Amino acid sequence: MRVVIPVFEGVEELDAIGPLEVFGVASRAGCDMTVRLCAPGAPARLRCFHGVELGNISELDSCADLIVVPGGGWLSGAVGGVRGAIAEGAIPRWLASEHARGATIAGVCTGAFLLQSAGLLNSRPATTHHLAMDDLRGLGVDVSDARVVDAGSVLTAGGIASGLDLALWIVERTFGQAAARKVETGLEYRRQGTVFRVPEAI
Repeated sequence: MRVVIPVFEGVEELDAIGPLEVFGVASRAGCDMTVRLCAPGAPARLRCFHGVELGNISELDSCADLIVVPGGGWLSGAVGGVRGAIAEGAIPRWLASEHARGATIAGVCTGAFLLQSAGLLNSRPATTHHLAMDDLRGLGVDVSDARVVDAGSVLTAGGIASGLDLALWIVERTFGQAAARKVETGLEYRRQGTVFRVPEAI
């Protein structure tokens, strides 16, 4: 499974690095996975919400099986972040195209707003950070309070650390419960909350 995590100026660090860590541990535990960061234009360096700088970033392309979309900055109203990525438009357009091609798309925290901007939450339930749920409802999305919402080819997770649970659920869904438990043991982490599974939306 080829996983990519799109990043942007103002991305929330844990939203992106939490799933990357899970998938990296899963790969070392024997799951057939690769994971990398990507961004429009493949910048040499990119500054996250709390000031961490990311490098080794690839260009957006069409070779992912799974795309995990982090959030960042929505609640603070910061310049850049999710709002900036929506306004710029490249990531939402890419997500729509990649989903149509057959990729699975997952959103962490306020990354759900990028999925919504791409038209992927029409007729699908979703979740996001608890303080952003009303904003997402205001955009016409059926919002659940589950920690992870699995609608088949589109998944979402709640706030920040929920990205760990989302990634572990994807490992379990793809490689089985034993593999996910092995990754949990390696991370010294235990999943929290619930996974709400719904039929794939048309």
